[in-house]
Formats: sequence, C-alpha cells, structure tokens
Amino acid sequence: MKKLSGVILLAVLGTAPSFSVLATGTQTGTVAKADIDATNPYTLINQVSHNAFARIKKDHQTFQQNPELLRAVAEEELLPHINVKYAAYKVLGREANKATKAQRDQFVKAFTDYLIAAYAQIMTQYTNQEINVESPSPIDPKRKVVGVRVEILDSARPPIRLDFKLRKNSKSGEWQGYDVDVEGVSMLNTKQSEWSTQLRKNGILAVANQLEELAKQPISAKEAIK
Repeated sequence: MKKLSGVILLAVLGTAPSFSVLATGTQTGTVAKADIDATNPYTLINQVSHNAFARIKKDHQTFQQNPELLRAVAEEELLPHINVKYAAYKVLGREANKATKAQRDQFVKAFTDYLIAAYAQIMTQYTNQEINVESPSPIDPKRKVVGVRVEILDSARPPIRLDFKLRKNSKSGEWQGYDVDVEGVSMLNTKQSEWSTQLRKNGILAVANQLEELAKQPISAKEAIK
C-alpha cells in the first residue's frame, strides 16, 4: 500500500500545516484553541494553519532533532478540526455497511493514526512556503458543504491549487474539513479507489491493520514524501 502523495497529504483538514498565511484575516499572533472560530470555514483555515505554522517555526530546531514530536502537533493542532469519522466512512463506501460497528470503529482509529503520522511526515518538509487562502464569500445558512480554495506559493515551482471541502455540523454550527481536491482530484475518491479492492477481498480489519503498521513507521526528517 503506497503512502499518500506529498500534496494530497495536505488534505482532509483543508490547510497546509507548515505554511504561513497570506489571506484576508492573516493572524499576527497565535489564536488560543478556545478562540478558534469554527463557525466560518475561511477563518478556520486561516487560524488553524497559522497556529500550526507558528508552533513549528518556534521549535523548528527541536523538531529537526526529534521529528517524532511532530505527531503531537498534528494531533493537537489539526485533528480537532478534521471530521475523521466522516472521511473514513467516505473512503469505506459500501463496505462500511458490511462491517460491524466494532470493525468500523477500528478502521476509524487506524485511519486517524495514519493521518496523524502522514501530517507529521509532511511537516518535516517545512521550508517556509506560503499559502494564499481565497477571500471569504457569503455562505447560505442552508449550505452544509463549502469549498475553500488555497494556493501554495513556492518560488521554485508554479502555484498549486487546492480546493478544501468542509462540512457543517448541523447541531453545533461548526465546520470541519474532510476532503480536498488537488488540481481537481479528490483525495477521498483517490483513497477509496486505491483501497477498494483490498477492502472487498481482505475486509476492513486487514486494511486497518495495514494502516496501523504504516502509522508506526518512524517520522524521519530525511525521508522524502512519495
């Protein structure tokens, strides 16, 4: 089973964790977790990405010496704003209906651990790139899904376009990321296609075990993202 590509791993939440922000509402200081505004998807992306970026920059030398510590950054800064269960079920598709609740729960846990490790590995590639989040647009109160466009700006290559998908919780009114289109290609659709055969042949638990093994791989600052 291959790792997610480097760009696609900037996914699910809808923010590139190791990039500074150039959008409207750019932060000049970190935002306390309790003060992050999840009621607006544009603000959410700005605040969460800035917090993660600032934390990495502040302790950059420490993370270089011990990249494993980046797992905590991913889990604490990003994971609370990802609807992991919804994303995992989207990947499972119809296979979710064939599994027991215990099996689905185990897959969600494995998927979560996998995402944490994936984001931590991406964070080792920090080279002070910048992102440009699109300006906020009015959102119809009835809308449950919103896309937010982000461009990754790097002087060494053309801009990369990401369209992040966020879903609104009907009870809390807060938004969480769950997917991203990278140059028009959906991360969740890609993963569903990649794992569908294994899910059908070997079952959810077999794939969950593979994800757990991948999640246990050491985070290495020298490892290139594939």
